[in-house]
Amino acid sequence: MPYLLVGVLLVLGCTVGGVVVATKISRQQPVLVLARAVTVGQVLSAQDLREESMSSDSGLALFPARSRAKVQGRSVAYSLPAGTPLTKNALGAARVPPPGQAVAALGLKAGQFPPGVQPGSRVTVVVVSTGGTAGSSSSTSSQTSAWDASVTDVRSDSTDQTTVISLQMAQEDARQLAAAPSGQISVVMVHGGGQ
Repeated sequence: MPYLLVGVLLVLGCTVGGVVVATKISRQQPVLVLARAVTVGQVLSAQDLREESMSSDSGLALFPARSRAKVQGRSVAYSLPAGTPLTKNALGAARVPPPGQAVAALGLKAGQFPPGVQPGSRVTVVVVSTGGTAGSSSSTSSQTSAWDASVTDVRSDSTDQTTVISLQMAQEDARQLAAAPSGQISVVMVHGGGQ
């Protein structure tokens, strides 16, 4: 008798599990995702898109696969990695940087930034400028400036001697940073500074 009860429970459990799986599968729909990374302002081509099945109740405004013709030829509002599901908010005019912000680029050498810096990292940019004081060639004074920023892109040149780090920061801070001598700049990764 106990074996019969266990058998009945096992059959019922498998049936319920099958119904749950079938329900979840039936809610899947083919949607458009990015086949490769795109940069802000890029116009989407057929090679940039692929289809993938996703849950229809994800809460995102996803583009169904059948809308491929509507999406091709439109520009993206943000830089996005490959595999990102394409949403209506991702298309349109560039939304980076937001109002009041700017993107500054730094050409840095090894030792001026932590090797783990990547897009999304929170950093502080430190500039230490030194100069001789009036009337004395041997004494120097230094002035330190620091600004908080978010890394938006990291790219190495073909020789790996210079790495260009793009930083989103307050517009006035970006102007001041652009005027700083590059040899006196260091980037420090701060709390919350990684993906």
